[in-house]
Amino acid sequence: MHEHDDAPRETLMKLLECFAKNWLAHDGCWFLACEKEYGLETAIELDTKSWANFSPVEAKRIMQTFAIEKDGGLEALEEALRYRLYSFLNKQKAERTEDGKLVYTMIDCRVQSARERKDLPLFPCKPVGLVEYTKFAETIDPRIRTRCLGCPPDERDGFYCKWEFSIQE
Repeated sequence: MHEHDDAPRETLMKLLECFAKNWLAHDGCWFLACEKEYGLETAIELDTKSWANFSPVEAKRIMQTFAIEKDGGLEALEEALRYRLYSFLNKQKAERTEDGKLVYTMIDCRVQSARERKDLPLFPCKPVGLVEYTKFAETIDPRIRTRCLGCPPDERDGFYCKWEFSIQE
């Protein structure tokens, strides 16, 4: 028996949001400590390695928890993206293109919007994102190919990052 087993839905949703915020804060604290100790370039390199390990773990856990079948194509990926930890914190959307690709757009990113509020430059997260999204998608289905359509430091218009997923048959 867990302490929160009988908690009302509203309490559980608050708890979920709190956990997600705490996870993101820890990720940020780790990165800042790493950057201070080793510099931005090394911090990004280590962050990329960390995401290369974490993304498959997150994808597998989501697949297991929500009974998402492995090798389920873009449908499975679209569903799994809705359950990522930061999906509770960031505003995002997934859309299908006419040729069947999946485009995933991060409309509001808690990390980047906080940096903007503090008049800091956007974090150049593209190298990390390339590994993160590629590893997540390939764990869902190894046939999925990931392409970045825009991510800092790229120029963007109305979004923080945008990713295109397609199936390679």
